[in-house]
Amino acid sequence: MSTARDIMHPGADCVDEGQSLADAARMMADRQVGSLPICGSDQKLKGIITDRDIVVKCIAEGRDPAQMKAGELANGDLAWVRGDADQGEVVSLMRDRKIRRVPVIDNRQLVGMISEADLAAHLDDDALTAYVHDVYGAPPNN
Repeated sequence: MSTARDIMHPGADCVDEGQSLADAARMMADRQVGSLPICGSDQKLKGIITDRDIVVKCIAEGRDPAQMKAGELANGDLAWVRGDADQGEVVSLMRDRKIRRVPVIDNRQLVGMISEADLAAHLDDDALTAYVHDVYGAPPNN
C-alpha cells in the first residue's frame, strides 16, 4: 500500500506567519496552488491558508490583505500526517476531518502536501468516491 510520501506533492513552500495575505496570494498565484502552509520563525508548521480564507476571512470582512498577516489565520487544530503513514490513514484523516489537503511531516519538518488531486491520482474508484461523498457532502470548513 502507498504511503503519504508516495502520494504527496513534495517540496511545499511555506508562507511566513508575519507575511501579509497579499504576499500569500501572490505566492499561490506564482505556484499555481490554492493553499499554502503557514510556518513560524521557528520553521514549525502553524496552519494552512487557502485562497478561500483570504476572500472570506479578510476581503469579505472589509480588511486589507496587504495589512493582515498570514499568522492571523493560523488557528484551530492542525491536521497532519507522517511521511510513512499508509494511504488508508491519510484518507481516513482527510475524510474524518473533512479536509481537502493535509501537510506531510518527517523529522519535524514539512516535506510535502497531499491534496485531493493527489488522492485522485492514487486511489481506486471506490475509495475516491467515498472520500468525495464524505468531504463534499459536508458544509465548507471556515
